[in-house]
Amino acid sequence: MKTSTDRMLTRIKSIYLYIKQRGTVTTNELVEEFAITQRTIQRDLNVLEYNNLVESPTRGKWSVTKKKTRVS
Repeated sequence: MKTSTDRMLTRIKSIYLYIKQRGTVTTNELVEEFAITQRTIQRDLNVLEYNNLVESPTRGKWSVTKKKTRVS
């Protein structure tokens, strides 16, 4: 069984890949796609933003940064 940290990291990775694939997404789109609360999505986006992986050029819209990543 996965720990809560493993589930969180898997979810954050999935969110990052979803944004990368779509280009720009809204917070509400992420809430609907991942079926989790607005607060949880915001916490996950904060982790991605802190690590310079996503940015929000307009309030409520998210896109990936140009930071090079290698997803395993």
